[in-house]
Amino acid sequence: MQRLELLKGWLAGLFPDTELAVEFAAADADFRRYFRVTLPDGTTRIVMDAPPDKMNTDAYVRVRELFSMVNVPEILVRDREQGFMLLEDLGRVTYLSALLHDERPVVHQHLLLEAIDTLIEIQKASRAGELPEYDEALLTRELNLFPEWFCAKELGRPLNYAQRQLWDAGVKALLPPLLAQPKVFVHRDFIVRNLMLTPGKPGVLDFQDAVYGPISYDLVSLLRDAFIEWDEAFVLDLVVRYWERARAAGLPVPADIDVFWRDVEWMGVQRHLKVAGIFARLYHRDGKDKYRGEIPRFLKYLKKTTRRYQELSPLYQLLVQLVGKDEDDDSLGSVFSATRIVADDE
Repeated sequence: MQRLELLKGWLAGLFPDTELAVEFAAADADFRRYFRVTLPDGTTRIVMDAPPDKMNTDAYVRVRELFSMVNVPEILVRDREQGFMLLEDLGRVTYLSALLHDERPVVHQHLLLEAIDTLIEIQKASRAGELPEYDEALLTRELNLFPEWFCAKELGRPLNYAQRQLWDAGVKALLPPLLAQPKVFVHRDFIVRNLMLTPGKPGVLDFQDAVYGPISYDLVSLLRDAFIEWDEAFVLDLVVRYWERARAAGLPVPADIDVFWRDVEWMGVQRHLKVAGIFARLYHRDGKDKYRGEIPRFLKYLKKTTRRYQELSPLYQLLVQLVGKDEDDDSLGSVFSATRIVADDE
């Protein structure tokens, strides 16, 4: 409440003698909150509240400049010391709500292809040295959230010696191919909750944690989401379409679609392990249960992928020990031949 009163006082200084309506708009998994401000003429603005003792908004400002070729909110006023920013309002309709409202596959494909085009625009602007490296240390730190928070806290089962051996073998196999992927700007949370349905092209939010890293990461984030799930054939089709558009744009994707599909799948394993750990941490450390119920979806993604690749079998064995088999585990197989068929059809 104290922050809200400070925010209202700050707004009163920006809009003296003006009656403002302030309503809660959204909250992030961290300490940031967003409020929608309605002016007497009916226009709206968004205020970011980022407590300066907990958050630094410098990265947000920097990445917004780097991503300015796409539809990111304009920063109208910034108070660095108090942790407030007045932003352009990109509206109330997220991609997630639009996708859930209209379940027709043709609509989902259209919206996701618009998102893919936006992603490619960001990636085309990539330059080394502008953003922190998504290096081995960061990838490993993220991976370790899984044993630390999902296994030890959510399941109450810290890894024993044999399980730790499986984990170490899986991570050792997983990381080198990820680090070998071509590097681009990575939004790092390019999900349908962070895309807004706006005229022309999607609005892009929540980009302050961007890094320079594997080219497949954001595509995985978009198509293997926490709050909405598509079947394998639909995802595969969109991966192929991204790959074709990325090649046409001169991005450094592999020349072979099968190689790129493997890159996407393996990158997904890293991200799904991380997200399961983060969602468990949000509940057990921060008391936020909003995301906890989505963990099983990521476990399902993980088991499907780790079962397909012999090199990742230690992770599959570990997952089965921790959470058991799914009914369809034995029917899971490689989709490499399907990628070739779809690519040839295109």
